[in-house]
Amino acid sequence: MFAPPPVIETEIFASLPAAMRIMEETPWTRRRGSGPLHSFLEGPSFDRAGNLYCVDICHGRIFRIPPSGEWQVFARYDGCPNGLKIHRDGRIFVTDQEHGVLVFDPATGARIDRIAGPAGGAFAAVNDLHFADDGTLYITDPGQSSLDNPVGRVYRWREGGPVELVAENLPYPNGLVLDGSQHGLLVALTRSLQILRLPVKADRARAEKIGLFIQLSGGLAGPDGLALDDAGSLAVAHSGLATVWLFDRLGEPIARIKSCAGIRPTNVAYGGADRRDLYITESEQGVILRARLSTPGRVLFSHR
Repeated sequence: MFAPPPVIETEIFASLPAAMRIMEETPWTRRRGSGPLHSFLEGPSFDRAGNLYCVDICHGRIFRIPPSGEWQVFARYDGCPNGLKIHRDGRIFVTDQEHGVLVFDPATGARIDRIAGPAGGAFAAVNDLHFADDGTLYITDPGQSSLDNPVGRVYRWREGGPVELVAENLPYPNGLVLDGSQHGLLVALTRSLQILRLPVKADRARAEKIGLFIQLSGGLAGPDGLALDDAGSLAVAHSGLATVWLFDRLGEPIARIKSCAGIRPTNVAYGGADRRDLYITESEQGVILRARLSTPGRVLFSHR
């Protein structure tokens, strides 16, 4: 449908140190059927001081990498952290597949809060999260959904209020990000290799007239984490294809960012002094990749 876009090369920005690689089976790796894994990196996010956070799903760890480059274990606990985003006040919000949405103190790494699931109950198994410019938190909850079991959901949450349903009946909703207008929520569906656009309004939780924005193909998994730049272009981590796609605001592919290590890029975050560096967690090799782009990433709620 489109000509192959130009390729942008990556470099290894940071590699999980050997001393932090734990080759052990866990309940998560057994459910996944992968055998022992050294780590499974996800959820990259920067704080205002330039520290890069990411999570290790299979061993229940949250890492912090300061500008000086050394890896630190910010928190370790019995759980499966998957997505991570930072509030404007510095609090660290984490989607955990076992425990729901957790909140950590940035100074101590201690868990300080947990957001109750729908109707005060539990989520199925949350995956990723994204803050709107007004602080509304959007959450994907795929559980064990798939093409033959499309029961994944998307929720929103406002401080002090209940979790509200935005969309349901989805085959594994994963990464998500709001477009520049803040009226379109872009959601990756891993199992169907799609990016949906969900119209969202402040006065109504439930999205209506949901549409297909991008249809992908290929790979051993599918679209995972998403990020937006100042021009409205969308970066899509395509796990299992060694690629992060860059689409313009209309959905046309404008670049293929190629992994230099491993085929499983899981998530993306813009960083650097001018926000023109795209950082990519790659789970197969346990590394964080970096690509230099021409347009800065959009300023997130954490930095507004």
